[in-house]
Amino acid sequence: MVRYLIVAAGSGVLFALLDGVLNANPLAVRLKAVYKPIARTSVNMAAGIIIDLAYGFILAGMFLLLFHCLPGQAGLVKGLSFAAGIWFLRVVMSAASDWMIFDVPLKTIAYAVVAGLLEILALGVLYGLTLSPQAA
Repeated sequence: MVRYLIVAAGSGVLFALLDGVLNANPLAVRLKAVYKPIARTSVNMAAGIIIDLAYGFILAGMFLLLFHCLPGQAGLVKGLSFAAGIWFLRVVMSAASDWMIFDVPLKTIAYAVVAGLLEILALGVLYGLTLSPQAA
């Protein structure tokens, strides 16, 4: 249980850091300028951090619940397969919806898909290397 709490909190912090790096870099800002007319003028950092921490606990818990159902023998393979599933459900489906609903350049959608893959893969690797139902 202690390991779960530490990894979940760490993954929430990692989520927050990666969100900042992947969404506030000059390339992302330039590509996401298309959203400027509907975007907030400022971001509530405290709410964002709380949400990312909650995501860390939820995703770590989901990984543990699904651990035995995930393909692979090693934790790393399980972490990568978990990441692939979460990436598809969270990032790809959202990007496809944005592409269908909004007039957004394909390069902006592609950036979101690739950035989301990097973020979710980092979490999957962390979970795969540190969490298992026996160790949690």
